[in-house]
Amino acid sequence: MIWQHNVAGSTQNQAMNALVFLYKQVLDKPLEKHIDAIRSGKKRHIPVVLSADQVKQVLARPEVVPQLAAKILYGSGLRITEAVRLRVQDLDFEYKQIPVYSGKGDKDRVTTFSATLMPLPRNHLDKVKLIQSRRRLGFRVSAMRKGNG
Repeated sequence: MIWQHNVAGSTQNQAMNALVFLYKQVLDKPLEKHIDAIRSGKKRHIPVVLSADQVKQVLARPEVVPQLAAKILYGSGLRITEAVRLRVQDLDFEYKQIPVYSGKGDKDRVTTFSATLMPLPRNHLDKVKLIQSRRRLGFRVSAMRKGNG
């Protein structure tokens, strides 16, 4: 099938499994003939990994919030969608861990929260709280810049 009809290996495997299911579960008959098909194997992909120098270059970017997100992604092994869903209350400073809810495969897991990263979200939250308190007092705050307390 894979060679004659130019289909993906997963399509062939699904068709084979459908035939087996049909005979065993629906028709309640054994397969009378041995199906001599070439089963497709899984294609192995080599992951793309950055070198240590490349990681340093990426994490050295000056933008505050994206840099914080990138460091948490790298330091805790989060996926991008997991980091986007991350909330402040998810960061467990006491046990140095980050619970991930509904991650890949809709599974929950716990990952590490590096001690070297802990000051970064705290500093960011302190800056955000300061901006909010200034706004409540009537000050106009245009943007959060590095060095502007």
